[in-house]
Amino acid sequence: MLKKSIIILTIAVYVLFILIVGLVSHKKSKSITDFTVAGRNAGAWLSAFSYGTAYFSAVMFIGYAGSTGWKYGIWGVLPGIGNAIFGSLLAWLVLAKRTRAVTKEHKIKSMPQLFEKCFGSKKMKNFCVAVIFVFLVPYSASVYKGLTSVCSVILGVPENVCMIIIAVAAAVIVVLGGYAATLKADFIQGFVMLAGVILLIFSVLRCNQVGGVREGLFAISEKTKELNLSVFDHIGLWATVLMTSFGTWGLPQMIHKYYGIRDDREVKRGTVISTVFAFVVAGGGYFIGSLSRLFYSDLSELPGAGSGRTDYLIPNMLNIAGLSDILVGVILVLLIAASVSTLSSITITASTTLSMDFIIPKFFKNKDSAWAAKLTKCICFAFVLVSYFIANSDTPILDMMSYSWGVISGAFLAPYLLSLYWKKINTAGAWAGMITGFVIALPPMICRLFSIPATLGSFGKIMDLGPHFACISAVLSCLACVVVSLSVKSKENGFVKAENITKAVSNETV
Repeated sequence: MLKKSIIILTIAVYVLFILIVGLVSHKKSKSITDFTVAGRNAGAWLSAFSYGTAYFSAVMFIGYAGSTGWKYGIWGVLPGIGNAIFGSLLAWLVLAKRTRAVTKEHKIKSMPQLFEKCFGSKKMKNFCVAVIFVFLVPYSASVYKGLTSVCSVILGVPENVCMIIIAVAAAVIVVLGGYAATLKADFIQGFVMLAGVILLIFSVLRCNQVGGVREGLFAISEKTKELNLSVFDHIGLWATVLMTSFGTWGLPQMIHKYYGIRDDREVKRGTVISTVFAFVVAGGGYFIGSLSRLFYSDLSELPGAGSGRTDYLIPNMLNIAGLSDILVGVILVLLIAASVSTLSSITITASTTLSMDFIIPKFFKNKDSAWAAKLTKCICFAFVLVSYFIANSDTPILDMMSYSWGVISGAFLAPYLLSLYWKKINTAGAWAGMITGFVIALPPMICRLFSIPATLGSFGKIMDLGPHFACISAVLSCLACVVVSLSVKSKENGFVKAENITKAVSNETV
């Protein structure tokens, strides 16, 4: 009873903090610009921490870390390293400066607006709005499931109750304060995540099941050898590394973090901060997951069924590791903070694209910016509710996230990246890349939704191959963009071209 009281008190302090941040930011979130990009005045620490906290949530700590650690042993740390190098360092170096410059110069507030102004196509903008709003829902739902599995195991609270609490926290921070509130909250939550992961690593390494750094690494290395990983297993591992790393390059809620950065100096500082954050948080999270076979030899002891049992692996590891009550409370706050930050970013991205890029220009053109912000907040609330209901399905966390990342990044990564650097990409090429990536990433989701037991040879069931299809879709999407752009003449009405982006970057530097 004392343990639960201490943990609940720790969580209550965090929830109170979220409420205060939301209320304080409410007065500064009146217009749609304030709500989406916070005046484009964010510094390096705010932007980098916001990027990191949106990147890593309970989905990573619980879903991915648990499943990859169980399946690949010590090799399960590779996604964390990849996330730091490719998903943070390289992403900021390649994307941040140019994206910030062009979105500021042309007053772009969303990815659909970026594509419309690059390729002069309203139909493309509407297609982007639909893909973002629909396919960010399963990602949002996966965050709910990741966090509730921890709370239900450690606190013994029903999962539905946990989901409601998380939904309320996310709704408060988003509806009251918008992007400005999430930036401020993410700044504090980022430090909570860093401290929590470091404490968690030391505590897990010292527990009886691991027995210290040297003993633990030797033991898990032996367990990994016993797995006898096949070529197909290693392909699956690298598919996960690439999807969770390069997948962020096409996710609108991640790219959105570049829009509000103050200047190029903050971009350079943010690159370093973001990379260090990712190494600690993602590297640490996946490392803890890689030790899972030192705690269990069989998943039959865990709740759930089939592959869904890995969702309860990390929560039960923490429950039996003998951690102190206060540390358990800190860890829960770490997971809640990470998840609420991610939920906030997803919700703002999905809702603002639907409101300001489709509903308002189509039905409410004459409404002012303050009215648009109010409508967007209502849509945010609706998005949170829809995500809550989807989260009550039996789909494993890993699958929901990979479906979402695969489809969205598959559709957007190639035309977005190429538009920043390659002046020959045209509207036809962008459409070809979008449709190609979108269609190729869909089969795993379709097989899951309709319970189709189709297999892909030795790779296994298609419904379990979300990362594989995500990687293939990204590659073929790039090829489609290039081939069609070089082969088909396309009338281009957009004014944001690669050469103009280069000029915008040069002007910013000067």
